[in-house]
Amino acid sequence: MDRRNTKLAIIGAGAVGTAVAYASLIRGVARTVAMMDINKPKVEAEALDMSHGLEFIPRADILGSDDIEVCRDADVVVFTAGAKQKPGQSRLELAEATIGLTQKIMPGVLKVAPNAIYIMVTNPVDIVTYAALKYSGLPSTQLFGSGTVLDSSRLRFLIAQYTGIAVQNVHAYIAGEHGDTEIPLWSTASIGGIPLLEWQPLPDHDPLDEKARNEIHHEVVHAAYKIIEGKGATNYAIGLAATRIVEAVFNDEHRVLPVSTVAEGFAGLEDVCLSLPSLVDRNGASRRLEIPLSADERAGLMASAETLRGMQAKFGL
Repeated sequence: MDRRNTKLAIIGAGAVGTAVAYASLIRGVARTVAMMDINKPKVEAEALDMSHGLEFIPRADILGSDDIEVCRDADVVVFTAGAKQKPGQSRLELAEATIGLTQKIMPGVLKVAPNAIYIMVTNPVDIVTYAALKYSGLPSTQLFGSGTVLDSSRLRFLIAQYTGIAVQNVHAYIAGEHGDTEIPLWSTASIGGIPLLEWQPLPDHDPLDEKARNEIHHEVVHAAYKIIEGKGATNYAIGLAATRIVEAVFNDEHRVLPVSTVAEGFAGLEDVCLSLPSLVDRNGASRRLEIPLSADERAGLMASAETLRGMQAKFGL
């Protein structure tokens, strides 16, 4: 895609929405970045603040408005608007308010940007993505969630920290719900091309045994709660994660990312949105990879799906 004509629209100018806008500007993702929020003074101030630094980044325009027209003809729409997660509150507890907000806003955005790729970021992202697919009628390739892209990054960071290897050489995915039932795919993880389950520790480092893996998994699951308790919200890492997904779309990268989609063709998962490694390119979440799973991993995915299915039923989805 010709970057000179690209437009990224962001729904919501809160902590996450502004982080996505800021990261996108710094990385030169799109020629125009537009933020829409019902709080007019806030969104205009955020855009003005960022515009004062345009000298220092790749050429771009940053817009902010409470009018949905600011999103017109966007190529990618990132949806971050939603209820704020409070300390001790699970992502799934946010569902009702955020689903209602999504249902209210989605028709207007679709009217001005019908051909955009839609990336849902607001929590609980799997439930919201499923609701948005239902309300919009869009295919799951065109509308999908950020899923466990951030969780997988957290997992890789912790493995890298534990083993003493650069995070860029760690390849591992979190699958399932973006939440408490998410599971690490240890059986296909690797470090520098070596299967993770066969990894021999470096000098002065402990073995990456089952106990260590369980501790890492626990820390990944509870990372957001720890950050929210300390600063009130998670925003920087999810801003970078969402921006990375946007880049994969704009650049037609065929990047493998664990985004949240309906797992069509996967027995037991056809009626929920959850994360599995998928190809992301200019067509959106174009294809889910047939990644091998251990028996425990498959069982974990089914349990994760059951949790999400129960929440969907609660809200009539």
